[in-house]
Amino acid sequence: MKFFIDTGNLAQIKEANELGILDGVTTNPSLMAKEGIKGEEAIAAHYKAICDLVDGDISAEVLSTEFSAMVEEGKKLAAIHPNIVVKVPMIKDGIKAIKWFTDNGIRTNCTLVFSAGQAILAAKAGATYVSPFIGRIDDSGWDGMELIGQMRHIYDIQGFKTEILAASIRNALHIIKAAEAGADVCTCPLDSILGLLKHPLTDIGLAKFLEDAKKM
Repeated sequence: MKFFIDTGNLAQIKEANELGILDGVTTNPSLMAKEGIKGEEAIAAHYKAICDLVDGDISAEVLSTEFSAMVEEGKKLAAIHPNIVVKVPMIKDGIKAIKWFTDNGIRTNCTLVFSAGQAILAAKAGATYVSPFIGRIDDSGWDGMELIGQMRHIYDIQGFKTEILAASIRNALHIIKAAEAGADVCTCPLDSILGLLKHPLTDIGLAKFLEDAKKM
């Protein structure tokens, strides 16, 4: 399973990348706004800075919701760097745009996916990635991991090449469950990635080793 970090913060991206396990980055308008990035030129420059830090796929989201505008915006984003993947919302015009991008050699990430039906449409249109929002599904009283498993089953049966990108990850356990359910990619905050490092027995064992080392 590939690891993406879900942030627009350059320091966090650098820290995750230095672990040696980072495969890419996802962003969205909320994350960019959180970093104070505003305006087309500033956003483009920030994406370029991310691409310079990480040698992997970088999802850059369109802000438009109409087909022609999404296509024009997506072309500009894709031109920033070869590693850019255009992030497109799961709406009718979004599916049309994904098909256009696919036909024109531009890779895409279909975002805001909450059902198997939506995942089928995204894959049929040729999306490179499809992003089910696990945490938000859990918040609504349903099981986000069940959707991951359902998508994995359908994609394997149908031979779809679209990669399942588990998004809206809230904790380290979500990452483990996503891996068990067959997600190709997991995108999450830095805290969730670092959470995988933690176990009380590791801390206890290390403390004992260091204590014994002093006696040598």
